[in-house]
Amino acid sequence: MLREEPQIGIPGVILPRGMAVVIDQNRTDLQAYTAALRKMGFEVTPFTSYQEALLRLEQVTPDFVFVDQGTVAFEARGFVANVLARNRYTPVVVLARSLHMGCYLEAMQLGAVDYVEKPLASAELEHLVTTHWQPRMAALRSTA
Repeated sequence: MLREEPQIGIPGVILPRGMAVVIDQNRTDLQAYTAALRKMGFEVTPFTSYQEALLRLEQVTPDFVFVDQGTVAFEARGFVANVLARNRYTPVVVLARSLHMGCYLEAMQLGAVDYVEKPLASAELEHLVTTHWQPRMAALRSTA
């Protein structure tokens, strides 16, 4: 689902376009993250529910995933496990309203690439994309 066209997100850094999924129950955060990722060149599919997003995964394979943790019960667990079972190389970033060590450990054990506290500024979101997206694209290009 990658596109060849580059998009400038951070001055001097070229980010290839791809399909991102954002799941966040907070509509304000969802809109902010969706807008920022689109500005970086991603095609973004936003969701407010894990169940809706899981149904959509039957039809598409995301290149990057941002998912809200929910509460300390880590409601995103099933979604994260499902995404990574389909493609263990998909960067999944868990967004947490408040950091919880148990959720952090579980997310990392499932294969998430990062676990960060919300809300995120656009610069922080761009940093996550630069940190986790660009190395993945370079690795994929070197194996092609």
